[in-house]
Amino acid sequence: MSQINTASNTVAARSITPGVVDTPGGGSAVSWAAIFAGAVGAAALSLLLVILGTGLGFSAVSPWRMEGFSATTLGFAAIAWLSFTQLAASGIGGYLAGRLRTKWTAVHTDEVYFRDTAHGFLTWAVASLLTVIVLTSVAGTLVSSGVKAGAAAAGAAATTVAASATTMAAEETSSGGGSNTIEYFVDSLFRADANSLQRSEQSADAMQIPAGEVMRIVMQALRSGTLPQQDERYIAELIAQRTSINQQDAQQRVSEGFTQVQTTLKEAETATREAADTARKASAYAALWMFIALLVGAFTASLMAVFGGRQRDA
Repeated sequence: MSQINTASNTVAARSITPGVVDTPGGGSAVSWAAIFAGAVGAAALSLLLVILGTGLGFSAVSPWRMEGFSATTLGFAAIAWLSFTQLAASGIGGYLAGRLRTKWTAVHTDEVYFRDTAHGFLTWAVASLLTVIVLTSVAGTLVSSGVKAGAAAAGAAATTVAASATTMAAEETSSGGGSNTIEYFVDSLFRADANSLQRSEQSADAMQIPAGEVMRIVMQALRSGTLPQQDERYIAELIAQRTSINQQDAQQRVSEGFTQVQTTLKEAETATREAADTARKASAYAALWMFIALLVGAFTASLMAVFGGRQRDA
């Protein structure tokens, strides 16, 4: 009889021990059904908000000058919207996981707190994976078209920087796609005053401009960085033979024109490098802010799971 009384007292003591949840039912420590339910809800809401943000962003951008938001304003708006998307979607997902989980019987409240936090984090992780899968699908192509276009532009700028100015000019020349800097320079070398030339008295061979030969000389000079004196004199002789200017003026034209071409190509290369550097910084800032937004989402999902779990147990 005394043993029965002792067992009864022990059970009664356990039932009133603070910090212990004693609810009927029991179950596994992980409620995957609740986690997947919360993750699906979070992924759906995240996709909805991303589509809405994309639409608002395109409506705020205008190709006309002095209209629409600036790039800086649009960047801050995108960061703010991404943070709001993570807060809303992760909060809803974590809350659903906490409310829909099964009750744990005879589990200490600290353990319940830990399990709810883990459920919220798992919900956020599964929702993030689902969102990535959706965004990389056909629907994701429509949503992330602007991001992909920006990434393609940044990659093209980086590829252009890797090529030298002379290589770019050579590609443009061989493609025959209209005038470029080098072709314009060669044409300007043989430019003469139409009033002072008697074209009818000159033979066809004399009027023929050796553009290909001069182009190769100029390209070689651009690669080496300087135009040799003998090449400069030779081009000046060709110019003097086919125009009305003398040898000295022709040589001065070659020297000044070559310097101008070098300056133009260097300015174009500098502008390309600056554009690539700007794209690199923008990509780095976007990645850092995305990391912060995802971190905030994970914390929000865990916190809301604890809140929902406490309401479930109540």
